[in-house]
Amino acid sequence: MLDSIKVNLKLPYIGSIEGVWKPNRSERQAAWDMYVELATRVTVVHLGPDEGMLREALNSLHSLFSTTREVLKKYGPSVAQVSKKNGVSFAFLAVSILNLRLRPVLAKWHPMLLDYEGKRPPGVSPAEHERAWDKNVELRGILAEVRESLVAYANILAKVAMVPALIGDIPQNNRKA
Repeated sequence: MLDSIKVNLKLPYIGSIEGVWKPNRSERQAAWDMYVELATRVTVVHLGPDEGMLREALNSLHSLFSTTREVLKKYGPSVAQVSKKNGVSFAFLAVSILNLRLRPVLAKWHPMLLDYEGKRPPGVSPAEHERAWDKNVELRGILAEVRESLVAYANILAKVAMVPALIGDIPQNNRKA
């Protein structure tokens, strides 16, 4: 059984979160629940220039707030306990991801995209309108940076939950022809 994991999660504005996480049983379960949520979202998948929609990606990021709240409430205060100085807990990481990584992006880009969406002319599809936005490439770049943070977070959660990483490329020997 995994006794501890060294955490080094780089986040903009603050640099990084570093410490040792000695997960308890509740944290292992919470890590699995959160990992499943992350591994099954568009926010951890690379989006090419003509793939997906920015609105869906922002909505998926936003939904992580309620998902994280539910996981935190489900497992209670035991997922917030830190075992020693420079220790890390599930709750600390989860709330840091929300408040330091996702909130600044959503606070800026959600209203900007909403404003642009409101200017869509009749007869133009939402996808076509979104791709014509002069901020499309910039926001896709920001989403790619957020994706890197979320994949790193998810990989930490996978280690704590003691499962193989499910995010990223499928190894050649596991692909079906």
